[in-house]
Amino acid sequence: MDGEQIQDYAASVAAELPSAEKDFPFGAETTVYRVAGKIFILVASPYGRPLVNLKVDPEHSVALRQTVAGIEPGWHMNKKHWISLAGSEQITEDLVTELVHESYELIVESLPRKNRPVEYRFRAD
Repeated sequence: MDGEQIQDYAASVAAELPSAEKDFPFGAETTVYRVAGKIFILVASPYGRPLVNLKVDPEHSVALRQTVAGIEPGWHMNKKHWISLAGSEQITEDLVTELVHESYELIVESLPRKNRPVEYRFRAD
């Protein structure tokens, strides 16, 4: 997928998640998706290069960056906890879906139970 395809697809996956809200806190060129006020995806094109930032488990981040072309440390984010997806033939729709869901889950799991979307409040941890 090229960078713009990744951006479009990741945004469509994020928009479908429970209680996901689209926001533009950094200007019209940067889109974020939040759950309970916390960012789980950032879509931007710094210097004209389409990127998607996602939160990941630190160990998963290292493995992804070492094995998948187009995955790099998160642009303008904590490099340990965030990755950026750029255009690459190795990045597929299935991988993007998995990573958007992982980012969302990490954010939801970090929220106090009362702030989680209803779908997650009564799940066993």
